Amino acid sequence: MTIQRPAGMGAFHFSVLATLRAAQLLRGCTPRVEGSHKATVIAQFEVAEGKVKQLLSVTADPLAHVALAAPMLEEELAVVDAV
Repeated sequence: MTIQRPAGMGAFHFSVLATLRAAQLLRGCTPRVEGSHKATVIAQFEVAEGKVKQLLSVTADPLAHVALAAPMLEEELAVVDAV
């Protein structure tokens, strides 16, 4: 079984996005792909198939994320959203 990351997505970005999604799956979010795999593998499949996307954006203020990061990560689909 080989999981290919989407074209144009770097390995680090893929890993971070899949990690964040796996954490959501472990908290009880509904998987967007079928299978009886562990949460980490399901998350990788979801990212590879384009079923999740990143919602955080880069701002001109380098410290803007510091105040928002903790509350946003606590919300159900703040960082990764199902497509």
